[in-house]
Amino acid sequence: MFGVVGFLGRAATVLCCLFFMFATQVAMANTAKVLGARLGVYPDKTRFVIDLDSDVDFTYFLLPDPFRIIIDMPEIDWSAPPGKVTSGGGIISGLRYGLFKPGTFRVVLDVSQPALISKIFTLPASGGKPHRLVIDVAPTSRDTFMAASRESMAAYSARQRNDTSVTEKSADVAVETGQTGTDTKPLIAIDAGHGGVDPGTIGVGGIYEKDVTLAAARELAKVLTDSGRYRALLTRDKDVFLKLRQRTEIARKNHADLFLSLHADSISDSRHRGASVYTLSENASDKEASALASKENKADVIAGVDLSEENSLVQSILIDLAQRETMNLSSNFATDMVRELTNDVKLQQRTHRFAGFAVLKAPDIPSALFEMGYLSNPTDAKLLQSSAHRHKMAQAILRALDDYFKVHKF
Repeated sequence: MFGVVGFLGRAATVLCCLFFMFATQVAMANTAKVLGARLGVYPDKTRFVIDLDSDVDFTYFLLPDPFRIIIDMPEIDWSAPPGKVTSGGGIISGLRYGLFKPGTFRVVLDVSQPALISKIFTLPASGGKPHRLVIDVAPTSRDTFMAASRESMAAYSARQRNDTSVTEKSADVAVETGQTGTDTKPLIAIDAGHGGVDPGTIGVGGIYEKDVTLAAARELAKVLTDSGRYRALLTRDKDVFLKLRQRTEIARKNHADLFLSLHADSISDSRHRGASVYTLSENASDKEASALASKENKADVIAGVDLSEENSLVQSILIDLAQRETMNLSSNFATDMVRELTNDVKLQQRTHRFAGFAVLKAPDIPSALFEMGYLSNPTDAKLLQSSAHRHKMAQAILRALDDYFKVHKF
């Protein structure tokens, strides 16, 4: 009898696996694929065209200061090279695209002045040409843009309320590794900076910061869990956009004991290289730290997020900053990191710096931000793409965690 039950159980497992594989293949087959994109500049408009292998639905809205046109579609596969489109042309000054959240792919068009979509439509494949999504953008006055923005945002908000699939579920993004039953080992939240529609820095050879940080986060999570001394929580384990506040919320909801955000910077001087560790301060330790924090804190703006309802949250976070103990613990961990990284990683002269990073403002979790190097520097860019170098950094962070928790008993 037991043999029959065991056989039936194994058969059911096999059937479930086959069904999952079939469902995955169907989903992939139904995902539209981008074949290319191009800009056309005319006297009265700028035309943006996306070539696709199938038709897609779309919605759009407008955001001011800076002026942006946001186009949302179901998840699509945009692995085709963007060519020269990202640098813009005509009234379109730039383009970003990527997964905004599960189920939604976002395209952000930066416009150099107030502008409206005069036409947006799809064309079916015909005459050897693929399916096309066509967007015509024409200049307008600021007043007209602002009125259109309010109208489009009202429609967008109504869609959000009516569509339960757009609810932000951190659990759908965050991934915990190293958990076994009632495991009480310290939980380290590892935050891969940027993602999805927000590529972060674009470095030497077109390397994206969002890809570098995700690879480093995965390696660090593996090293920590393999040590048997820690659990690791990845705020994202895929190429998806997260709001800044979502990253800290994920850590807090999962009761993380420490939060580490991974980034890679760029600078106009390609000779400049080296890593640094940041902790929170409303007063930056130097001009470069202040400029970097300002740039990173604009991630939500870059991705086309409406920040009009964020004021109360920001105010409450700033009030919570009165909890100085968390900032002191963060500083202690940063000191441990610098000490352990010294022999394995090229560091900047002023290694531990202070800046007002929004992502470090969880009031009750010691937090640090690790700038792993400069993607604008060929040597740093090459190292950060090396699995061996990422492993070396992860081992140094593991030693720093050991140092930290030896003093600050868990």
